[in-house]
Formats: sequence, C-alpha cells, structure tokens
Amino acid sequence: MRILYLTQWFEPEPAFKGLAFARAMVARGHQVEVATAFPNYPSGKLYPGYRLRPYQRELMDEIVVHRLFVWPSHDRSAIGRVLNYISFWLSSLVFGLLRAGRYDVVYVYHPPITPAVAAALFGRLRRRPFVMEVQDLWPDSVASSGMVSGSGGRLIRILDALCRFAYRSAAAVIAQSEGMRKQLEERGVPAGKLERIYNWSTYEQGGDPAGGAVRADFTGKVNFVYGGNLGQAQALHTVIDAVALAARERTDLHLHLFGEGIEQDRLMAHAAEKNIESHVTFHGPVPRRTMDRVFDQADVLVLNLKDDPLYEVTIPSKTQHYLSCGKPIVAGLSGEAADILRASGAAIVAAPGDAPAMAAALVSMARAGEAERAALGRHGRAFYEAHLSFAPAIDRTLAIICRAASFQSR
Repeated sequence: MRILYLTQWFEPEPAFKGLAFARAMVARGHQVEVATAFPNYPSGKLYPGYRLRPYQRELMDEIVVHRLFVWPSHDRSAIGRVLNYISFWLSSLVFGLLRAGRYDVVYVYHPPITPAVAAALFGRLRRRPFVMEVQDLWPDSVASSGMVSGSGGRLIRILDALCRFAYRSAAAVIAQSEGMRKQLEERGVPAGKLERIYNWSTYEQGGDPAGGAVRADFTGKVNFVYGGNLGQAQALHTVIDAVALAARERTDLHLHLFGEGIEQDRLMAHAAEKNIESHVTFHGPVPRRTMDRVFDQADVLVLNLKDDPLYEVTIPSKTQHYLSCGKPIVAGLSGEAADILRASGAAIVAAPGDAPAMAAALVSMARAGEAERAALGRHGRAFYEAHLSFAPAIDRTLAIICRAASFQSR
C-alpha cells in the first residue's frame, strides 16, 4: 500500500509521530512518503541547514520527505501563527492536487486542522481517502491558548466549522484518548468512524550519554527533570512555585528544565522573583536522544498542565514517554492522564495549579530512597509495556489505514 503521511511537524523538529512512525509502516511492507513543512518548531526559526523555498525533497532513512513551504512562526503573534497554518494549508493543498494520485491513502496528523482540511479538499478531487488522527481538540485548544481575543469568537466558529468538515470527510478518525473519542462522538462524528489509540513513547534505551556539563549539574542533588515545550499549556510557573515551597524542607532538591518556548523568559524571571535560582536550572533544548539520556540520569520526572477542561480529555505524550523511561513521576494534571499515572503505580499526582500539593509530592519523592524510587520506576515501565507500547498501536493504526484504502477501492 502506498501511504502519504501528511503532518506539519516532522524531524528534526520534536515531532511525536515522526521518523520512527514512518519507518514502522515501511517495516510492515508499505511504501511511505512524508509531506511536511520546513522545520521551524518550537522556536519559529528555520533549523540550520534549511533555506526557505517552495519545495525541497530529501531522504531520511531512505524515506522520501517532501518539504513544503511554510511561514515560520511560533510566538505570541496571532497573525504570525495564522500565517504559519494557512501557508502550510495552501502548500499541502497544491501538493495533494498535484501528487495525491500516486498514493492509495493519506494519513493526516492534527493539529493543526489545516492539513486535514487540505486532505479533505484534494482527496475529493483526486478520489483518495484520508485517515485523520486527532491529538488535540480544536477549536478548544486554540481558545484556551490565549492566542485569540477581540474578534476571536468569529475565528473559533470558523475553526469549529473546518473541524466538522474534516471529520465528515475523513474515512476514519483516530482519537488519542477515550475522553477525546467521546467528545468527538458528541460533536457528531459517527461512532463507527471513530477509533481510540493511545500514544506510545519515543524513548530509546542506550546510546551516548548526555554531555559532561549535564552530568556535573546532577552531582549531589535530588534531580527533578522536565523536558519539552516551555509554553502556556504547561503552566510551569506552578512547578517553580512548588520548588520554592519544597526547597524550604529539602535544600538538595533541584529542578532541571530542558527545552524552549514562548514562556521561557517569564519562567526565568519568575524563578528569579522567587529567589530560587540555586534550585532551578534552564538548560535549553537538546536533541531527543540526548534528552533520553538526561531522563536516565534523573531521579524524578516532572509533568504539568494548566487547569483547563480541555486537558481532562487530553493525554500529553510525556505521560507515555515518562512511564517508558522507568522513572518515578511527579505530575500536576487531572482527567484521563491523571488516571493513567495513578494506575501505573509510578507517580504522585497533584491537582493542576495546586503548588502546595505539588511541593508535598516533590518533598515526598526527595525523601524516598534510591531503591524506593527505582521500584516506582519499574512499576511505570511495566505498566507502559502492558498497556501503551509501540507495536500494538502501530498494528491497529495500519489496520485502520488499510480498511480506509480498501473501502475506497471498492
């Protein structure tokens, strides 16, 4: 089967379903090509080695990757973000109109919604089915992001209409959580078109350790590590508040933040205001494999989301990733992700936005000995293997894709 994987985010960006996902489909006997944007996430700047142009073809592990034009932007500017999404929508639409006939089926990663809308349009004209994966509920997440104001209500209504158009047009819709699947059904997506497949982890064991400076930073401390986007959704100011409280009891407690994002400067200023620079280190972004080695060195991993009804049904990919690392977890979140972490036996979960409760969790993990923390980590890894691992999810995904392609060919 010839599959086009359409996604705005792909390596070398920190994309969840990136090259490993494409390789897995190829390993199961399918021909896969990727159509994606020129890499610019999360900084909004083109990655080194890339120059913005209408189109570029490259090979990654012998998989053809089509780079399509995009307006690079990922900051607080609503205009910049709109240009980013619309430019990739237009590029995807043109690419699909010209090339979709070469493929049996299109697999679309959402968010944003724009590639799915493009696939709905060129799919109708070129008679090619598409399967839509929903990682983030739109327009809900856009509304909660703070990126819309003033006439934002009109934009939300437009996005809602686009989402419903994409759902109607898709041959199948895959939701990343059971709560999300139920909400999509409530919004009119037929139950027979909906599937729920939990995300898996991209964690890789072994490989080169992290750099010497990172190892030195970890010496003689109880090290809590967060790795990922420093954005509004993560509400990491709550974690910094919790560290300020917990450090009164545990002077050896240290929070390491790896990554970048639009909240980075504010978070650094917040840590300075709390006078806890000696307990918090901002390391900046590191390559994914290096990040996994940092996770290996951590004593405890940290996860947080802001208090928002949207995140009751959203499972951040860090949930699976942290569990697969085999480390204990302190989390500030609610809903389905919180239920998974509690069931794993590896985590202490606080309510979102509750800095005192998270501080208590940090202190509890710091007081636990290495053997106790290691046991918690083993529980998490075992839970991941039993319920959230890669191979079964890939097989289910391909079964849905094949079903969509075979139905269209009848």
